[in-house]
Amino acid sequence: MNLGVSQWQDGWWSRALRIDSPNFGERPQLAQIDLLVIHSISLPPGIYGGPEIQALFTNQLDWDAHPYFARIRGMQVSSHFVIRRDGGLLQFVSCDKRAWHAGVSHYRGRDNCNDDSIGIELEGLEGETFDAAQYETLSVLCTQLVNNYPIAHIAGHEDIAPGRKFDPGTGFDWQLLQNKLVLSNSFFPPLRLG
Repeated sequence: MNLGVSQWQDGWWSRALRIDSPNFGERPQLAQIDLLVIHSISLPPGIYGGPEIQALFTNQLDWDAHPYFARIRGMQVSSHFVIRRDGGLLQFVSCDKRAWHAGVSHYRGRDNCNDDSIGIELEGLEGETFDAAQYETLSVLCTQLVNNYPIAHIAGHEDIAPGRKFDPGTGFDWQLLQNKLVLSNSFFPPLRLG
């Protein structure tokens, strides 16, 4: 293994499958990328393993393929990363760019969390549990991000958009992630145990 070769190039991690999304923009000039936001997503809700998430993030979703899609018709969204149920990792937007994952949001005294955060979607349903392979990939990814960006906070979508969003939800094990990262408590929102 050549430790002199970076696994990062222009905000893309070589260990993720790169799938470019058109749904991104430039970050504000003085933005400091210091927040990781954990989300959950499944399309249709509760269905895993299909191409729908990728299709949504690349503006190729067939809006008529499922009745649920009428509720999100025309959405243009993205996240930097998606972690599949089997631990597979997809990257849709360079971490140096602004993905469209947070929406109306506020955290650590700042609005518009898209400006200075990296979004990570876990394939899953809010409130339900996530698979061991996802935690393994998530812990490696978070560690990489903390080592390459000035990350000071890790929060759930529910923490940055309270009352509007509820993911990743009660099924997400914050304590497990914290234990795997061996990082300071200051990175995490109050732990939701049980």
